[in-house]
Amino acid sequence: MQIQLRKVTPHYIEKEKRSDSQIWDQNITINKGEHLHIVAPSGSGKTSLIHFIYGLRKDYSGAVLYASTDIRILSVEDLSAFRQNKISIIFQDLRLFEDQTVQENIEIKRILDPYYPSEKIAEMARSLGVENKLNQLAKTCSYGEQQRVAIIRALMQPFDFLLLDEPYSHLDETNRKKAMELIYAECEKRNAAMIFADLKPLDFLKGEKILYL
Repeated sequence: MQIQLRKVTPHYIEKEKRSDSQIWDQNITINKGEHLHIVAPSGSGKTSLIHFIYGLRKDYSGAVLYASTDIRILSVEDLSAFRQNKISIIFQDLRLFEDQTVQENIEIKRILDPYYPSEKIAEMARSLGVENKLNQLAKTCSYGEQQRVAIIRALMQPFDFLLLDEPYSHLDETNRKKAMELIYAECEKRNAAMIFADLKPLDFLKGEKILYL
């Protein structure tokens, strides 16, 4: 099982930025179990790339292939199934439901296709230090707490590929390491690929392949 990027280039990227990139206009294959760290300065298209892979945007040339199928031609039903069973994401802007509790935000994702029993939510929340926030509205949590909630939510569903778009931007070093350990453990358990995009290389990552956008 793999995701392939075939000469993917955003419509808005200037030619000179394309030529300096190790990703745009290149052929890249990401297999299950692999870890890819994408380093990208602000404005280079990091979030766009994550959204292309997830099937949220189509304003690019080239193709994103999942199991040899261009995701742009998937039906609404097939794309929904792809997101429900095969690929999970931690958005940079988190996309929590602010007027729902933390527990409800996580449970919404879990019940679509349960990978874990509901008891696992409290266990992961305890490991990331947000167990006492489960019954609070998401909007009352700090941004760092919301990031940890978004991480737990993404891990509640089955996936072969996990997309991370700056998931630690508001976490201190201790909480970054705790979150990363949890993510590594879940990816290893599922033999899932991790595609991690951030502004710079992070010291606590475990030797992933690095490509510069």
